[in-house]
Amino acid sequence: MKSRNELNSIATDIVDAVFKVHKEVGPGLLESVYELSLLQEFKLRGIKAESQVSIPLQYKGVELSKDFKIDILVADDIILELKAVETILPVHKAQLISYLKLAEKRLGFLINFNVPLIKDGIQRIANNF
Repeated sequence: MKSRNELNSIATDIVDAVFKVHKEVGPGLLESVYELSLLQEFKLRGIKAESQVSIPLQYKGVELSKDFKIDILVADDIILELKAVETILPVHKAQLISYLKLAEKRLGFLINFNVPLIKDGIQRIANNF
């Protein structure tokens, strides 16, 4: 398990990569475009990142026949939930919180690329951080 300082350092790199992608690509495109662009940016920076990572759903110790998909998992520890929507809704934040709990991760980012200023589209969410 990574230390709080290690996670914060990776988080700083993530935010910087998000700014770079938003500057290069701009708002108004599909979520999948931002996902692929971010994966490429992480690759260029030597940051481990995987897309569409499955999280199995368990109920009382039994795995159910439903998986959830994390948009991007960075460094095996930080979940990125990407959006390209007009407005972030409470359900989007609840989705990321659920993913953090199900995957037993401590840190995640809800990122909406459909904003003029990307700083307004980034929310950091912690789970027992």
